Amino acid sequence: MSDLTAQLSRAEIEEFWDSWLDVNRRAEQSGDWRVMAEWYAEDATYGWMYSHDEHFMAVGRDQIRDWAIGIEMDGFDGWHYDYVCTMIDEQKSMVLGFWKQRSGIVNDETGDEYEILGIGGSWFGVERQTAGADAGQVKIAWQRDWFDMPSTTHTFMEILKADKATPRLLERMSVFGHDVPGHYHLKDLPSTVWPPPVEAGAYVTQAAAPEATA
Repeated sequence: MSDLTAQLSRAEIEEFWDSWLDVNRRAEQSGDWRVMAEWYAEDATYGWMYSHDEHFMAVGRDQIRDWAIGIEMDGFDGWHYDYVCTMIDEQKSMVLGFWKQRSGIVNDETGDEYEILGIGGSWFGVERQTAGADAGQVKIAWQRDWFDMPSTTHTFMEILKADKATPRLLERMSVFGHDVPGHYHLKDLPSTVWPPPVEAGAYVTQAAAPEATA
């Protein structure tokens, strides 16, 4: 539970963000991203888009631990998601983190890591919790990611062609489609594609254009 009126200071958000960067690096080193689950609120939502009608959504800390940073991240040992730019808006209690998605697998022809090109990032809403065991703590209330799916597919194919994929990565690549936990058709999503407060119109900065007339 959170209180939207309990505005966080910039210093509080920056302190939380530093701890988030730290746990991300520890997760990358261990190959197990589940350790990051405690940074999320009990009722947090976390989603991203694979295609126009295949979306991922985890609702609640347990699903985030088991699905978003569990099943979805298994097999990405050695991969790292280096945040190259961050923007913090303390008025909205939001953070934008832009990251590069690198594999830790070296291309023998170029000597560079295989990397998923295009701009990737995460959009966070952070809130101070006011009830339960997390009362008083800053947690992620929602997170929405974006990345270049065609580029992701291309990089995976290049790794496969070079016979560089580990058995765990091969296993992860075989996990896809609507039958995987957390994968939904658009009409079945348990939370909104846009973060809930944004979808609800809490931060509108430009009114919608008038509807076209025939």
